[in-house]
Amino acid sequence: MSRLTNWGGNVVFGTSRKVTPASVGEVEGIVRAAGPRGVRVAGRGHSFSRVGDTQGLLVSLQNLPSVCEPVVAATGAVTGARVGGGLTFGQVCPLVDAWGYALPVLGSLPHISLGGACATGTHGSGWNNSTVGAGVQEVVLVAGDGRLRRVGRGDEQFDGVVVSLGALGATVELVVQVVESFDVEQFVFERLPFPVLVERLGEVLGAGYSVSVFWPLGPLADVWVKRRVGDRWWDLSGTGAIPARADRHPVAGQSAVNCTPQLGARGRWFERLPHFRAGFAPATGHEIQSEYLVAADDGGQALEAVARIGADLAPVLLTVEVRSVAEDRCWLSPAFGQDSVAVHFTWLPDPVAVEAAVGRVEDALGPLGARPHWGKVFHMNPATVASLYPRWDDFRGLLDEYDPQGKFRNAMIDQFFFPD
Repeated sequence: MSRLTNWGGNVVFGTSRKVTPASVGEVEGIVRAAGPRGVRVAGRGHSFSRVGDTQGLLVSLQNLPSVCEPVVAATGAVTGARVGGGLTFGQVCPLVDAWGYALPVLGSLPHISLGGACATGTHGSGWNNSTVGAGVQEVVLVAGDGRLRRVGRGDEQFDGVVVSLGALGATVELVVQVVESFDVEQFVFERLPFPVLVERLGEVLGAGYSVSVFWPLGPLADVWVKRRVGDRWWDLSGTGAIPARADRHPVAGQSAVNCTPQLGARGRWFERLPHFRAGFAPATGHEIQSEYLVAADDGGQALEAVARIGADLAPVLLTVEVRSVAEDRCWLSPAFGQDSVAVHFTWLPDPVAVEAAVGRVEDALGPLGARPHWGKVFHMNPATVASLYPRWDDFRGLLDEYDPQGKFRNAMIDQFFFPD
């Protein structure tokens, strides 16, 4: 039997055994029967790191009952959405919108699972928008003893459980924050001069509800602005950027057919906040990704540092995406405790060349205290990564409590939390 791979194809899992349980009870049974390092939850395979890898059994939650229901307070107000951890944003968002509500933060892709997004610290963009995990109100997981555990906001351990790297158990349900539904208009502004981007980075990233800057390491960048209808936003006029006259893809030269509509076409929040449409293949389909978050005040320095090594990166680079991320309190979130600027690299599918390029990026951004995205390719020293997280040792304690036999551990968890 052939080995399994992630979506990008750059990770070949250490197992060919994958199961898709149809009930939470089956998940509990699988975990009870597992031995040390015997089980991992797959998500939808959109991580480019080995965070989901295993030598044991790979478990997909996509066949669990499709739970998606409103959480209603005694006053009758909807305060959240209870969703299955294996469901994708593309599955959940239209249902939540039908109630008249929205998820405030979405990633670039509707194809990823909510459980996987939370576990890896995945985020959206916007100075008022943080990670997906920041909006979680309750986590329901099957811990290492095969029993269900419910951890809610306000519990002492809650902020450590949300971004768990899949190492505390199998997240089978989440309660996530909702807000009133809204419409979004998406615009692309082309040819923003790089010096203006650096000088006015905070303003550029505040030009909409959600903003992404796509910069192919040249003198000019494109700004994707997603504006909530009815709100007032900072105007990009006077920056040198000009409105695009046709829909664009984040990677120059690629067809925009799989991208969400632009040119100011009004649409529902879930039809505009992602860059790519749910019914189409995401991104280029053949790529590797890396991402690093730095403190917001260091964002301009980070871009200048990347520009200085641009010639080294260009042969293997497709584009750089720059976003803003509001701080959160999740212990292992790359945005823990600080508003951040995220610098995201989309690479050609050349693992050897990417490894060298990632090393150059980490040398450039390391002095700024850059934190890597857990689901992307990075090679930072585990001790260096640990030093960037004030609650690192507290999370290490959760590993012992939730999974004392190490059933959910894998090589990546061992590398960072059990180096001895």
